[in-house]
Amino acid sequence: MSSLNRRQFLQSAAPLILPAAVLGRAGAVSPNGKIRLACIGVGGQGTSNMNAFLADERVQVVAICDVDGQHRDRAMKTAKLTKADCYNDFREVLARSDVDAIMNATPDHWHSHIAIAAAEAGKDMFSEKPLGASIGEGRAICDAVTKHQRVLQCGTWRRSGMKVRMACELVRNGYIGELKEIEVGVPGTFAVRGGFTGLEGPEAVPAHLDYNLWMGSTAERPYTAARCHFNFRWIDEYSPGYITDWGAHFVDVAQWGAGMDDTTPVEVSASQVKRRDKGLYNAPEQFRLEYRYANGVKLTMFSTNDKATYGTKFIGSEGWIFSESEVLKASNTDILRTKLKDSDTKLFVSKHHHRNFIDAVLSRGQVAAPAEAAQRAATICHMGAIAAKIGQPLKFDPKTERFEGNEAANGMVTRAMRGPWKI
Repeated sequence: MSSLNRRQFLQSAAPLILPAAVLGRAGAVSPNGKIRLACIGVGGQGTSNMNAFLADERVQVVAICDVDGQHRDRAMKTAKLTKADCYNDFREVLARSDVDAIMNATPDHWHSHIAIAAAEAGKDMFSEKPLGASIGEGRAICDAVTKHQRVLQCGTWRRSGMKVRMACELVRNGYIGELKEIEVGVPGTFAVRGGFTGLEGPEAVPAHLDYNLWMGSTAERPYTAARCHFNFRWIDEYSPGYITDWGAHFVDVAQWGAGMDDTTPVEVSASQVKRRDKGLYNAPEQFRLEYRYANGVKLTMFSTNDKATYGTKFIGSEGWIFSESEVLKASNTDILRTKLKDSDTKLFVSKHHHRNFIDAVLSRGQVAAPAEAAQRAATICHMGAIAAKIGQPLKFDPKTERFEGNEAANGMVTRAMRGPWKI
């Protein structure tokens, strides 16, 4: 695309969506058989994802997109591309006919806009957690993926871990007895990067950053470096802190082990909620979120400084299992020595989260962390964040994804959006 065409392209105020048929491809891959991948959002997590895809011999990274020119240039060198294949605006990337799939590791408030546009443009996607920045946005992503028959792998990578799968299979098959309760421990105190305090004042926007595009659909705010990149997650209008940051991972494991991927709890309450009394970083820093599923199983997410409790603990009538990445513990080591019977439920096996995505793009088969499962896990996190704001117990309908009898809570199901950015 020439520089003139790029300028013309960006003159449109509203997001431009181009279907695959218009672009001249309808699911076809490149002539050399490789999946042509564009990486959108190449900060820390995005670079990690990009490197994983660069290590896959079936993938060719063909484009880089980031609103931060420094991130862009660094990723360009890693991917061995030129500036002609580097973009500030994701819409230009989606307009390319030689892009089969995207990796999306932008801040949470960009997840839905990019994922929906990618689906409508005929691109498959590896999209970071949480699926959406709100319950409504996640549902819109699921609808777009289904409508356009796209592959979406959410970045909840623990579903590709052998020990996590073992824990969930043992729970599913009753080897701790009847499941009674699930405990999810996450950090509370913010791990702020860059030496910021959240008390920084406005400053000039650096030349390498398109700050207006970084803000996107969120409210216009004065620029400060303390607001952007990794530390956005401590600011409540962008993210409720660790509730969705780590919670999306561990609640996803809880859902998998409990066999609840198609539903959510029906009740939620929040207590022990504490926030900083001044500054930018105003997401909940301490909290206890209690949920109840329709079958009576209780789920609790709590903030803690005890790192040994970071993860997911399944508590049954005959024992417990704790899972976090490569850590697998049980109330009795005999539980962990259990060999599944032929008749036992076996869960989907993925040995590598990124490679599983490419497997599915090529085969149109199953992914470890599909959109619907990711939506339910993220919804649980958002339910807790909303309860923490409302300050009273809430009832939730998993079918309609609405709160019962509380319009204030329902007003938070989807974020308010600025300017032309809608879902």
